[in-house]
Amino acid sequence: MNRLALGAVAGAAGSAAWAATEPLLERAFSTTYSDVRLVGRLVSPGRLWPLTGLAAHTALGAGLGATLALTGQTSVGHAFLAMQVENAVTWPGMALVDRRHPDTQSGRWPRLLTSRRVFAQNAATRVVFALGFAWCATRLAEQG
Repeated sequence: MNRLALGAVAGAAGSAAWAATEPLLERAFSTTYSDVRLVGRLVSPGRLWPLTGLAAHTALGAGLGATLALTGQTSVGHAFLAMQVENAVTWPGMALVDRRHPDTQSGRWPRLLTSRRVFAQNAATRVVFALGFAWCATRLAEQG
């Protein structure tokens, strides 16, 4: 398997692990925030948001995984660092989410930009991604 495909598959696996742990992390951080919901409700505001959210989230993870693999950053440490940088760099975009997303408009979510709990939860989800991505990338590389 070439590096691009390996990274995409590993990134999709990391995103799937992330999505699977979101309910646990929501409870652990006492939030109702979900990245899958964030994307899903923006893409498909109707009843299909869980499916579209998971599909979009996994596709984004595949793209990120491919980028990490192409740059040779498939270890847990590299993936962890890249994900924490991504979280810090994209966090200011939560100001736009606060103004436009249906869940902040309805009061389901707090103001995300200033929520320490949501920020910490986001950092934790990225650890899950890094672990899932690196584990999968290692296994795929071993298979050749």
